[in-house]
Formats: sequence, C-alpha cells, structure tokens
Amino acid sequence: MSVVAEVAGTLTRLRAEVSALHAHLPAYGLVVWTAGNVSARVPGHDLMVIKPSGVHYAELTPENMVVCDLDGRVVEGEHAPSSDTEAQAYVYRKMPEVGGVVHTHSPYAVAWAARAEPIPCVTTMCADEFGGPIPVGPFAMIGDDSIGRGIVETLRGSRSPAVLMQNHGVFSIGPTAESAVKAAVMCEDVARTVHLAQQLGRPVPIEQASVDRLFDRYQNVYGQR
Repeated sequence: MSVVAEVAGTLTRLRAEVSALHAHLPAYGLVVWTAGNVSARVPGHDLMVIKPSGVHYAELTPENMVVCDLDGRVVEGEHAPSSDTEAQAYVYRKMPEVGGVVHTHSPYAVAWAARAEPIPCVTTMCADEFGGPIPVGPFAMIGDDSIGRGIVETLRGSRSPAVLMQNHGVFSIGPTAESAVKAAVMCEDVARTVHLAQQLGRPVPIEQASVDRLFDRYQNVYGQR
C-alpha cells in the first residue's frame, strides 16, 4: 500500500481544510489575483498539501489541492503546485514543530519588507502574537528552497510566527495551517497600525518585561482552554 493510500482519510480532511483556509486571504486583503498560498503538513508523514499554482481563489476546491513530499515533488494531484512549494517544504524539513505555512503579499507588511525594516513592538497585539518585533529575513529568489532557508534562519529560535522576507512579502508559520493564517492576518493588522502611528509621530515602544508578560498571557491564558 502506498503512503498516500495509507493516509487517504487524513489527506481528504487536509485538502478540505487547506482549500477553505485560502478564503481568508482575499477576505482580509492579504492577496491579489492568484498570489499567496496556504500549506499544511501531513502529520506523521513527509508530505504536505498546498495550493496549485496560478489558480484563482474562487476556483480552489479540495480536489485541486496538491500533495507533495518534503522535497517539493508532486505525489498526488493534477495541477502544478505553488511556486513556493520547495521553500515551504524546506521549512517543514527543518522545523518539525511547524504544521502550517502561509505566504501573502499584504500591502502594509510588504511596505515594511520593501524597506527591510522590522515592525517594532509598539502595540499589545504585536506583543501578544509575535512576542516582540516582527523580523525581516534576507532577500531570496523565488522557485527553489532559498526563501525557505531565509525563513528558517530568521524564525528558528524566535517567538515570532511571521517573517517579512526582504523586498517580497510575509511568510507565517504555526502548529496548524489555521494558526499560520491567523499570524498572517495579525501581521498585516500590526503593520498597518504601526505605519499609521508613525505618520502621527514617534510610536512608544513597550518595555521588554511587559512584552514578555503580554506574550505569556496571550499564548497560555487567553481564550478557551
């Protein structure tokens, strides 16, 4: 029995989940046209589910999601996978705690990436979700694992689940694909808010001790447990 056959039920669930999560990207203004994508690791196997390349969001279905191995090779699916597949596969190989990766070109965050400038931690939302400034990763070309190397280099050991890849856009990670989408949404919200604050004057940084307390509360106390 092939690995794909072994995990058929899991793949059915993940195809549906990844397909549905893509609707959040245009809904929150994080993408235009066909840019951006969501992927999810297949738990317990060296496989991932990712968006097909160049397919409009309105046309995405569970059936046209693509299953790849963690070297970026197509294992199941009739479409070519996202051009970010090798980069995201690299993240999954090197960061086993990651269960989902998201890529967006959300405008305010990209404006920070274009300046190669981290987003400072001047709001409680930034402290809650990112545990400090949202970092900038190196410039890297699209199409191989270069971007993945930059993501891992920047986020390994960081509390931030998002990185602004220089001159490019946002990549966010999480234990699930849904949590990675959430990080992408919140990254754009923080980028917009801090940009607006800078137009009014000099934003006031939050002291590190307070950042630590906010991050701990949000990660370990907030919400339903």
